[in-house]
Amino acid sequence: MQSRERAILVGSGPKRREWELRSTLDELTSLAETSHAIPVEKVLQFRGRKDPSWLIGRGKAEEISKMVEEKQIDLVIFDQELSPAQLRNLESLIPCKVIDRTQLILDIFAQRARTKEGKIQVELAQLQYMLPRLAGKGKEMSRLGGGIGTRGPGEKKLETDRRHIRRQIRLLTKQLEGIKKHRQLHQEHRKKNRIPQVALVGYTNAGKSTLLNQLTGAEVLAENQLFATLDPTSRLLVLPSGKEVILTDTVGFIRQLPHHLVAAFRSTLEHVREADLLLHVIDASHPEAEEQIEAVEQVLASLEASNIPALKVWNKTDLFSGAVPKQCGGENLFVSAFSETDLERLKEKIGQLLQEDMVTGQVEIPVMRGDWISLLHHKAEMIESNADELMMSIRFRLSHADFERLPAELRNRIQIR
Repeated sequence: MQSRERAILVGSGPKRREWELRSTLDELTSLAETSHAIPVEKVLQFRGRKDPSWLIGRGKAEEISKMVEEKQIDLVIFDQELSPAQLRNLESLIPCKVIDRTQLILDIFAQRARTKEGKIQVELAQLQYMLPRLAGKGKEMSRLGGGIGTRGPGEKKLETDRRHIRRQIRLLTKQLEGIKKHRQLHQEHRKKNRIPQVALVGYTNAGKSTLLNQLTGAEVLAENQLFATLDPTSRLLVLPSGKEVILTDTVGFIRQLPHHLVAAFRSTLEHVREADLLLHVIDASHPEAEEQIEAVEQVLASLEASNIPALKVWNKTDLFSGAVPKQCGGENLFVSAFSETDLERLKEKIGQLLQEDMVTGQVEIPVMRGDWISLLHHKAEMIESNADELMMSIRFRLSHADFERLPAELRNRIQIR
């Protein structure tokens, strides 16, 4: 087993953001520990502007270089994404491996991926991150002997040329498209069977997997660590009314989630975009719950999922005694994943929100618009339909989220009943 690497963690930013900088540096500590590093020292530098060549300035980089030698450090982790130029300059001065927050998160994902799709997505994100950072790194890359920041495809691809990496990116993208089409067939099957879809979203380690396990009897890995589960899992959940829904556990979000990961995992995150209801799971006991809520909502906005009805599920109430922050509007429910009473309340609330979310409409569609007619048959529950030679009259019921996904021209024809 490879020995744990000793690490220095480095943060930088303006003094006015000191609380936020210390908070993200604490989170970087948790990420480093999740990746089996040993955080030995934290360095926080206050500066108004980033140094375009060194991020923290050459003087501070020299200080860290001396600290590396004195404390026998294996790894320096920066809490911001380093540009290719900054990375090259820092590596030329600091006598150990240098990585940034993005590389660290990619490393954790490389460890966590279990399914073929998950592994492809991580590899794609790593290659996209690596491509602009290849220039001038031949010697440096040759001496990297594995460990944090080099696991998974990183270790295999470090010395391949840009052309090969671009070819590999195209191949992986094509494979993901194939997997996405296969998943869409399953989505269409569920829609035809009128099974509502509910997605668990939230900050990493908020307790989504535990809730899935407790609600459905699934056996998903649930540990008190960041990104304990990576690959999405769907299970059937029976509500108190007897209605069945598909409940899906998705990858956890985090502040400054690397855009390479969001792009690579976009096909997996289709679970979120296709959901009829989102359960936004919040760690009620976390001192920065409000900031975590904001981070999750930013990712949902980037996925164009902000319009989907959501229930804020404040989990871990057995560890919490505060009140809901005033700015957290919308539907809120406090639960403990280990309370049967709370789980029943949650299931009842899911059923209530799904029922409230249904839209009943009437529309007249020209028979030549077979695409619209087919779309409604796939997305909606048909209540009544009549047709003559020119027009088809359809009365239907579907979720608000699916209604919003209909083409604008079709939506404008619909009369809501």
